[in-house]
Amino acid sequence: MYKVLSTEDAMELIHDGDVVCVNSFLGIENPVELHEAIYKKYKATGSPKHLTMISSAGFGLWKENGCAEDYIREGAVDKIICGHFGAMFSTKKLVLQNKFEAYNLPLGCISHALRAQAGGLPGALSKVGLDIFVDPRIDGPGINDISKDDSLVKYVEVDGEEFLYYKLPPINVALLKGTAADHKGNITFDDMFMSGDALSICQATKANGGKVIVQVDRIVGTPSRPRNTIIPGSLVDAIVVVEPEPRHASYESLTGSFEIPYSQWQDWSEMLEKRTSTKSAVNIPGNIIGKRAAMELEPEDIVNIGVGIPEMVSKYARESGILEKITLTVESGGVGGFPASGKVFGAVIGADSMYDMANQFDLYNHGGLDVCFMGGIEVDKFGNVNAHRGPGAFAGVGGFANITAKTKKVVFCLTFNTKGLSVEEQGDKVTIKNEGTIGKFVDNVTSISFSAKRALVNNQQVIYVTERCVFELVESGLKLIEVYPGIDMQKEILDLLPFKVEVDASLL
Repeated sequence: MYKVLSTEDAMELIHDGDVVCVNSFLGIENPVELHEAIYKKYKATGSPKHLTMISSAGFGLWKENGCAEDYIREGAVDKIICGHFGAMFSTKKLVLQNKFEAYNLPLGCISHALRAQAGGLPGALSKVGLDIFVDPRIDGPGINDISKDDSLVKYVEVDGEEFLYYKLPPINVALLKGTAADHKGNITFDDMFMSGDALSICQATKANGGKVIVQVDRIVGTPSRPRNTIIPGSLVDAIVVVEPEPRHASYESLTGSFEIPYSQWQDWSEMLEKRTSTKSAVNIPGNIIGKRAAMELEPEDIVNIGVGIPEMVSKYARESGILEKITLTVESGGVGGFPASGKVFGAVIGADSMYDMANQFDLYNHGGLDVCFMGGIEVDKFGNVNAHRGPGAFAGVGGFANITAKTKKVVFCLTFNTKGLSVEEQGDKVTIKNEGTIGKFVDNVTSISFSAKRALVNNQQVIYVTERCVFELVESGLKLIEVYPGIDMQKEILDLLPFKVEVDASLL
């Protein structure tokens, strides 16, 4: 039977050595006050310590402090397993300093491993991850020098087929954020932007004899409708009520509490961007790339658009009129509507559906997407892409590996080089004013997020759109298939590549 507890009393349910799973998606739906209570207790007593933290999509507030950052920095955590670390600013730095073990698994594979654990299974099989960094035959999931746990990902063969087997340590504490609890302890998510892995996490925790702690905005007298309950009260041990701070009305567009027609998507998006954007100046190369990449869209496509430069695709899809003819999806579980960006990435304006994250990755893993648009840090001569780890920094692979693993058409959106690149566009003509000092096309990528070898086996169409040209993946590697007006193919493309590429006959 659940109890309504203060944040301080709820912390008595967490003990040294516990495996804690957080239901969140980067910067949204974090049970912030529960994390702050852990930090407060740890500072006062030195406990709970030796914690293992698990989250499919990661947790954080897009800054150095707050949420779990504080007690992680103070030494309460021994191990972190996440799909993405992007919103955890200080944690990312500490990982590279070998302060604790840290593992990066594909977001969808963590989600499915949680669902497996909820059903009494030790782990989940997946073809996602084969031949990329997480594959133990390549690098394995460990991010730093002390992360040597080889039980998380194993290469296995079943009935003559190869898979990766993802296995998480048994969870015994769940930390979640919901909207309301009724008098039976049933938890609804009505004002939340997504439900993520909430039910799977709770079921897994209870299967392991653990404790489920849920932070809610309020307790209501009227029982929730059965179909609206995300977590039944029988799975809840502690409810902590924290009255939410007022927020701008624009955030209500992300709750699904009212219909938002296509004609209003842009208005709501602009209102949100003023409060949540992480973008800076106008990105001319990004505009060029987004405009060209958007030409790959076709009516009735089911689509995923990544963050960063790929977000420009939606701008030009709207201008061309095709945006209202396609269905956008986002990893958190959203289908339809318009995915939000910046600090509320994972939320959706006017979604048609928002289901459990594991179900979204069922769609992605079996090739249910027609096309996806992803960014990249490096591309090598084989067509492999590194999108999760740069020099002295990393964010994590997130849903990238799942999304690109089987999607029929994969469109990578990235500049030809970076750090100092300056580009002008007049009409259809592109002029490179200054080349960047760091090339993005390299002999071998630092770490493989996307396997060209696997894509060729899967008969996927893969293209690489830059601000000056377009490449296509072929058996021999990269093939140059398009050069923009104003670009000197020899001097501004071929001479700058560290490897030779095939050139389409139409360009010769």
